[in-house]
Amino acid sequence: MGKLPIRVRLTLPFALAMALVLAALGIFVYVRVGSTLLANVDSGLRGQSKEAVSRFEDDESLLDHDATESGIAQVLTPSGTVVESTPAGLRPLLAGSALARATQGGGRFTSRVAGLDGEWRLLAIPARGHVLVVGRSLAGRHESLDRLEHEFLLAAPLALVLATLAGYALAGAALRPVEAMRRRATAITAATPDARLPVPPGGDEISRLAETLNDMLGRLEAAFQHERRFVADASHELRTPLALLRTELELALRRPRTRPELEEALRSAAEETERLSSLAEDLLLVARADQGELPVRREAVPARAVLERVAGRFAARADELGRPVRVTGEAPVLDGDPARLEQALANLVENALAYGGGTVELSARSVNGHVELHVTDEGKGFPPEFTARAFDRFSRADESRSRGGSGLGLAIVQAIAAAHGGTAGVVNRERGGADVWLSLGR
Repeated sequence: MGKLPIRVRLTLPFALAMALVLAALGIFVYVRVGSTLLANVDSGLRGQSKEAVSRFEDDESLLDHDATESGIAQVLTPSGTVVESTPAGLRPLLAGSALARATQGGGRFTSRVAGLDGEWRLLAIPARGHVLVVGRSLAGRHESLDRLEHEFLLAAPLALVLATLAGYALAGAALRPVEAMRRRATAITAATPDARLPVPPGGDEISRLAETLNDMLGRLEAAFQHERRFVADASHELRTPLALLRTELELALRRPRTRPELEEALRSAAEETERLSSLAEDLLLVARADQGELPVRREAVPARAVLERVAGRFAARADELGRPVRVTGEAPVLDGDPARLEQALANLVENALAYGGGTVELSARSVNGHVELHVTDEGKGFPPEFTARAFDRFSRADESRSRGGSGLGLAIVQAIAAAHGGTAGVVNRERGGADVWLSLGR
């Protein structure tokens, strides 16, 4: 069943249901018509019995000549002796329990009559201490029911075939938009990422499916473009230190060098190697964050302890630059991974020292049940057009910097915040400088 086309799988249950409906309808009509015909026979017998009682009381023949052709009548004693019979010579129509029941109050019976063909419908009523029995043949009823049965057996299969064909056609019409979507989907490739599936009119389930798939294609296109841009940017970022490293080594080997020159070349190569290593680690972290595999080991830790450890790591560099790095503000307890949070804060402090100005402050505060970790400086802040894309990968406030950071620092901050169920933000302060923070979710 699972290998059949959907159109056939939809039609088969419809055909089965239609067959059951037709069968139930046929049985209902057959029983109802049979009951109606029998009720008509009983109605005729009641009228016939009244006339027969009157004729019996007047000592006349139980049935007139016209009635004799379509009915029978008989008068029995309570013991079962035939008093009068029309036509003559009939054996007792009732006997035993049926006769006893008729003697007590009458009744209706369906039975065969000796000497006559087919089934008969009998009506028995008490009359002048006797039992009057009138009857009519059920041959006409049986003939009508047989004709109805034969007509139904001919018409029902034809109706079933027509209904099945109609259901097959309707299923095809209903699935035609799906087939159109399938054909369009086979034509969508990486070379046509902006192509979309046709959306049928009507706003039904198939229309909503097409809209949902188009939304998915839009997301896939955005992800594809983002991935392609990421690969291109990563390649560019890796190309620069690799080219510099190669140049340093080639220059060192081009002619004999003195020991100080070789040491200088090795130091320069080591710097580029360190930059390559740091960039590779950043790329790995971003890739793991994309896959939802960035490990976070949460624990309760005072926020001030995390901030002070980060400030202590930059104390020597801050002294060289003459720019203090200090911790201020509240000291809430946060629930997070100290190592990851220190990594994110270190990126923010690194940016503040490299591109900001004045004092760098680290602070923590509680906002609506969440803990926010802020890093501020007193420099010029970010260009207004940069804040909207500050957390994009490889984005830089100054695109002319070729030997600056990799452009992944804020993207890593965003990834670490997301791994903690939170988010990151950036804003320029009114009194000057930038305020970058990450909020930790519960």
